[in-house]
Amino acid sequence: MFGIGVPELVLILIIGLVVFGPGKLPGVGRALGQSIKEFKQANSDDSKSEDVTEQKKLDAEKK
Repeated sequence: MFGIGVPELVLILIIGLVVFGPGKLPGVGRALGQSIKEFKQANSDDSKSEDVTEQKKLDAEKK
């Protein structure tokens, strides 16, 4: 995916566990997942609005 193998992923998880602690780690993961979800949703909304804007321009040129 990003060139991250299993050893690198385990190291990142261990560092995250040390920095945030076991109590806050699920909350951090949840917030990160929600942020990624909102980013993808906003990104797909932008592409849809660009398609609509482009279609309106094409319709205006035909008239």
